[in-house]
Amino acid sequence: MNLLIPLIVATVATGAGSVLGYYARQSFAKKRIGTAEQKLQEKTSQAKRESETILSQAKDKSLSILNAVKKEQDETRSRLLKAEQILLKRENTLDQKLSGYEEKEKDFQQKVEKLKEVKQTLENLEQEALQNLERSSKLSKDEAKKELLANCEKESEKDILERMRKLEREGQEKLQSKAKGMIALAIQRYALPQAQEITTTTVSLPSDEIKGRIIGKEGRNIRTLERLTGVEIVVDETPEAVVISGFDPIRRQIAKVALEKLVQDGRIQPTRIEEVVQKTESEISSQIKEAGETAVYDTGIIGLDPKLIQLLGRLKFRTSYGQNVLLHSIEVAHLSSALASELGANVAIAKKAGLLHDIGKAVDHQIEGSHVDIGIRILERFKAEKEVIQAMKAHHEEYPAETLEAIIVQAADQISGARPGARKDTLENYLKRLGELEAIATSFAGVEKAYAIQAGREVRVFVKPDQIDDLTAHKLAREIAKRIEDDLNYPGEIKVNVIRESRVIEYAK
Repeated sequence: MNLLIPLIVATVATGAGSVLGYYARQSFAKKRIGTAEQKLQEKTSQAKRESETILSQAKDKSLSILNAVKKEQDETRSRLLKAEQILLKRENTLDQKLSGYEEKEKDFQQKVEKLKEVKQTLENLEQEALQNLERSSKLSKDEAKKELLANCEKESEKDILERMRKLEREGQEKLQSKAKGMIALAIQRYALPQAQEITTTTVSLPSDEIKGRIIGKEGRNIRTLERLTGVEIVVDETPEAVVISGFDPIRRQIAKVALEKLVQDGRIQPTRIEEVVQKTESEISSQIKEAGETAVYDTGIIGLDPKLIQLLGRLKFRTSYGQNVLLHSIEVAHLSSALASELGANVAIAKKAGLLHDIGKAVDHQIEGSHVDIGIRILERFKAEKEVIQAMKAHHEEYPAETLEAIIVQAADQISGARPGARKDTLENYLKRLGELEAIATSFAGVEKAYAIQAGREVRVFVKPDQIDDLTAHKLAREIAKRIEDDLNYPGEIKVNVIRESRVIEYAK
């Protein structure tokens, strides 16, 4: 019983507590709901106000945009209207001009038709006048034209000739004066004493008794000498002389010097001949090297390959028309240098090309081809400058002159070879050249006689005055000179002098 009462009280208290807690939770929940609804209403009101504000701003902005677009549309419409008005005006103007052009074109066509009619009328009148003229003069159009031109040429011939002589005289005086000045200055700056060393093949003997000793027993001495030197020794009836024959000038020189030493020594036998030839070969080789070095030193050219200098020295024993080729090359080098300095060309290139222009002659007896082609191959092998090769290869006009230095070397070569006394020629070649010159001159119609003078450097042509007039004489001189250039090979230049002479003889009785 005592335990039941507290249990009941606890149960009632628990139930009362539960009821009170329930009502308390309900009351609290109602309060919270009321607060949330209030807040929700406030937020809704605030959202409505903000939305109204945004709508109001959007309306204002849209109105401003619409106004701006409308304004821009109005401006665009205005511009389009102005452009349309301008185009309409231009179209009207073009229409007016087009109609004007059409009228002018029509008028122009009418004028062209009229001109054609006038031209046809003039042609008819000209033809009629020409026919009347031919009937009255009894000459055709071509005959009258020919006669008129002949009369005009005859009347103007004197004036033409005087004008030609004046122009020719003035031009020649100016050119000759300038050319002579350059050449004289170049020669004055270099006056090389030209030694006329002719590589001879004749060895003088003190007496004819030496000939037998040269031949030796059964010819063993002469055969030994020929075998060692590579030449032929001709012992004939020429008094106190022996002839050496061979293409190689170096071998001829070795044979000549060796034979002179043997004759002077008096001991002529195979063993002694071999010793003398070996010693002479060594001496000649030293002379070749020394000659090449002297030429290079004399011209002031540096940087040449020693083998090229050796080839250059071989030219000491080479002659061309009796002129020593090495001395000729040195002379051409100095003349080229002088001319190049006067003309403003490359002095170093001109001088080197002048010195090496005949280098091919050092071995032209051993290698096939002209000495120019051989020289080109030699310089290319020794890596010479391209400008030097271009300048040297044109000195005989086998190749075109590509540079100013090439023309200078060509002129210097002709100056050195053509000056009086520089070269000698055989009598046979000399007479042959003179005969060819005279034959070319006399082959032309109207030539009475021709004479080659000045060692073949001038040909005087006498013409028949009744067949050749003064104007034709000028043409004849040019034709003869052209024929000589085409048909003959010659050093320097040849002057063609055509002479027309009229003589009137009367006798007083």
